[in-house]
Amino acid sequence: MPGKIVSQEEWLTARKDLLDKEKAATRANDAFNETFRDFPIVKLEKQYTFDGPNGKATLTDLFEGRKQLIVYHFMLGPDDDAGCTGCSFVGDNLPSSLAHLNTRNTTLVLVSRAPLAKIEAFKKRMGWNLPWVSSSESDFNYDFHVSLDASIAPTEYNYKESAPDVKGERPGLSIFYREGAELYHSYSTYARGLDGILVTNRLLDLTPLGRQDAGKDGWKLHDEYSEDEKKGGSK
Repeated sequence: MPGKIVSQEEWLTARKDLLDKEKAATRANDAFNETFRDFPIVKLEKQYTFDGPNGKATLTDLFEGRKQLIVYHFMLGPDDDAGCTGCSFVGDNLPSSLAHLNTRNTTLVLVSRAPLAKIEAFKKRMGWNLPWVSSSESDFNYDFHVSLDASIAPTEYNYKESAPDVKGERPGLSIFYREGAELYHSYSTYARGLDGILVTNRLLDLTPLGRQDAGKDGWKLHDEYSEDEKKGGSK
């Protein structure tokens, strides 16, 4: 039993107290989000090319004519046949329709170093309609510190230097802004910084049992759960 059993009157008193805390947290979060409105941006000088379903595409092309671009750096490397379970969990939590983002002058795209054929195969397996391109022929992943290989670029992740022998793909999210023909990098976040886009976690946070991470190995690909797991496991 996760919580104390109380009367309806005691519950209502506790709920009103929690409501005050919720409102304070919401106001604090609104104030924090305002810092992004005038956060510094950096002009991009390098050109990047990607492989997409319609052929070669530049970073500018990925904007699809809009002002803002959100890139999720998905961990699917050249030698991988399936995506990372954590990144796949993110993929399951991204909007099923991008129309709402698009009407706010914003495009969303996934980027991985795997060749396009592997991306398309895994995307089909997961049943996603999210735009997804390959950065296999550019420095994009290395420049934004989600592919680590000291022989190619200095290894850094989440704004800290990594050991030179650390290699491989890492998750992240980067935001870009376009003003005419000029492109700018406004923000990148990694690791626990991605938690805010995980709706599943937020929903679980509202429940008595919470995220239930203790004793678990983490999330699976959504087509790998057993029927018992999908029923909730233990009763």
